[in-house]
Amino acid sequence: MGETKLYYDEMVSPVGSLLIISDGQRIVRIDYGLMADLETQLQKWGDRYFDHPVFVQDAKKVNHVKEQLQAYFQRKSQEFSFNFAFHGTPFQQKVWQALCDTIPYGVTKTYKDIAVTIGNPKAVRAVGGAVNKNPFSIVVPCHRVIGTNGKMVGYNGGLDKKEYLLQHEQVLLV
Repeated sequence: MGETKLYYDEMVSPVGSLLIISDGQRIVRIDYGLMADLETQLQKWGDRYFDHPVFVQDAKKVNHVKEQLQAYFQRKSQEFSFNFAFHGTPFQQKVWQALCDTIPYGVTKTYKDIAVTIGNPKAVRAVGGAVNKNPFSIVVPCHRVIGTNGKMVGYNGGLDKKEYLLQHEQVLLV
C-alpha cells in the first residue's frame, strides 16, 4: 500500500487563517485555522478517506484557490470555479451539494429549506449536523444557512465569522 499525498497551504483572510488542502487534482478541504492546530483532526479525517495520507505543504497546488478566495473577499468575484471533491457520508454529500446548488451569493435559506430540498423535510437536525461538518468553509455556503426564525444560529467557524460573511455579501437578517 502506498501513501496518498495531500497538499496544503495557509492564507490569511478577513475571517482569520484558512487552510486549503488538495489531493493534487481537486481541493478536498478548506478549514478555518492552521495546520499546526488542526493536524490531529485532519489526520483522522484523512485516514478515513485516503490510503496512508501524508500532508505536504505546497503552495503551488492551492494558489488558484487562494486567488479566488482573495477575489471573493475583495468583492471582485461571487463564485468559485475550482474543482473540489466531497469526502463524507452520502447524506452529508447530498446536503453539501444542495447548499452549492440552491443558495446563491447574497441569499439565505433555512435548515428546513435544505431538508425539503433534499427530499427529507423531517431531517432538519440531521441537515444541521451535516452543515456543521461542511469541509469547504466559505466555498460551500453553509454560512448562508439560518434558523427558521431568520436568526443566525450555529456556525462551525464561530458566529462572528458567519456574521462577517453575511455582511460581506450584504445579506440583511431579521
